[in-house]
Formats: sequence, structure tokens, C-alpha cells
Amino acid sequence: MKFGIHLPDAGRDPSREAIIETAITAESLGYSSVWSSDHIAWPDPATLHSKYPYADDNSGFPAAGSAWLDCIGTLQFVAGITDRVLLGTTVLILGYRGAVQQAKSWATLDHLSHGRSIMGVGVGWMKEEFEALGVPWERRGDRANETLDIFKSLFADGLSSYNGKWNSFDNIGFSPKPVNNHIPVWVGGHSNGAFKRTARYGDAFHAAFGSPSLLAEQWASVKSECNKIDRDISELELTSLFRLNFSGGNLEQGEIGGSNEEVIDQVGQYLEAGLEHAAFFVLGRGIEGRLEAISRFAEEIAPHLTFKSLT
Repeated sequence: MKFGIHLPDAGRDPSREAIIETAITAESLGYSSVWSSDHIAWPDPATLHSKYPYADDNSGFPAAGSAWLDCIGTLQFVAGITDRVLLGTTVLILGYRGAVQQAKSWATLDHLSHGRSIMGVGVGWMKEEFEALGVPWERRGDRANETLDIFKSLFADGLSSYNGKWNSFDNIGFSPKPVNNHIPVWVGGHSNGAFKRTARYGDAFHAAFGSPSLLAEQWASVKSECNKIDRDISELELTSLFRLNFSGGNLEQGEIGGSNEEVIDQVGQYLEAGLEHAAFFVLGRGIEGRLEAISRFAEEIAPHLTFKSLT
């Protein structure tokens, strides 16, 4: 079982110091990964017609004008201050940026981190953000698949050519390539399209904020899609993002919390569902509260859960 920590990349003041302290603390405590999420520009959540899929309503989503750092830029920064932890997005929205531009950002991160990047990807849920960015909302799943095909072409050795529905290029040079010509793809989402995309492109299915029973159902759906295309499910990992809140907890919304004993039991339920890598968005009062929670989990809880780092 591996564990990761979501970086404090959004909110009132996602400071340089908080990012550094969180990343270095996570690495020193043996966590396997650190994570950053992806939003660029959005209106007041109260005015959204789009429904945030991981809560009962949109009230928990940050207010318009809240700071949110660029996810790959944040990870490129963290690559320079860490040596071991994996650097992942949870998740980057494939439709927000041009495919070749994204490939360059990913390859740069992987090159500078010596192969530590994880490409957590999704298709997005907020139509209003697509509109603000001037990018198409319709057929975003098909466009995401084409982007992943382009990544594969550009990351291979030699010149690259591609002729798709929305993108085409012929014999272009692209360098540097990612280490091993590949970046692990962790596919997020909760739709049939996400399960199909995982089977076709994924190295992992990356769920978010679900109960143990929901996670098991989603994993069964991924297995079903793998069977349809003769993909060996053993090639995939089951991973998920959770909230960690020692002051409470609500498993129905993927929030792990309570006493140490309760947290151990809750994580155990996800282990039984097949979970292999958990990333935690830590709830706490300020950076000191979050760091305290990160340390508490690593020192008092993880040893009871076959805690593994990459070392």
C-alpha cells in the first residue's frame, strides 16, 4: 500500500513556503507521492449550472477569484526541491490545453524529475470553465482520447506524425522525450467513458472521494472493460484521492477520519476493495494543522497498513 499527499496548491494563499514545507515533509516521512489539481478560471459556484460531482452541492468548491496554482508548473517547482516522491496530477483536464503544448509540459516535468511524473487525467465536469477558456465542451471525451494518442506518438523515439479528427502534424521533432518514452497514465472519472479510457490507455484507475462500495463497483466496471478488449487487469493499479480529516470523517463522500483506530479500519475497507495507492487531501487549520495531520498518519497509522515508500 502506498500513500501520497495533495499539495496546498489552492485557497486564499497557496504560498511558496507552504508548498515547499509540505513536499519536503511528505518525502522525509516516506510518502510515495505528492499531487496537484487542475482548475484555471471559473465563476461563482452559486451561479454554476454544472454540478460538482464529489459533493452534495457546489458550496464546497472554491469561490471565484480564489487562488489556484497551475498544476504542472507546481509539480515542476516541486521536482527541484525533492529527490524521490512521485509527482502527479489529480487530475489534469485534457481539454483545457492544446495536445502538443501539454505533451511538452509533461515531458519537461518528467525530464527534470528523472522520470517521477504521473499523468492523472480527466475530461472535466464544469462546462462554464470550458466556455471561459474558449475550448469545446462537446465531445470532450473523444478529444481527450485523441490527446492521449498524440502523447503516445510524440513520446516515441524519432520524428512524430499524427492525423486525427482535431489535430494533425507530419514528421515533427519533439524533444526531450519522457524517461522510458512513457509517463504513467492514471485515468480519473466515474462514467462508462472513464472506465473504457482506463482500459484503453491507463496504467491505473484514479477514483476520487467515493465510499469503499463505490470504489469496488467502479473497479469492477474497469475490469469489465478490460475483458472486452483483452487487456490484462493485472497491468493496472486501483488508486484514489480522499479527504483526510482527523476531526471527523464521512466514508460516503470519501472522507477518512476520526481516531487512529477508526482511520485504520476505514483505510482497511478500501484495501479490501483493491486499493493500492491512496492520495490524501488533508483537511486542517492552516499549514501547521495539515503538517501535523501528515505526520500523524505516517507515524501512527501507516505502520499498521503495510506502509511502503519508493525506497
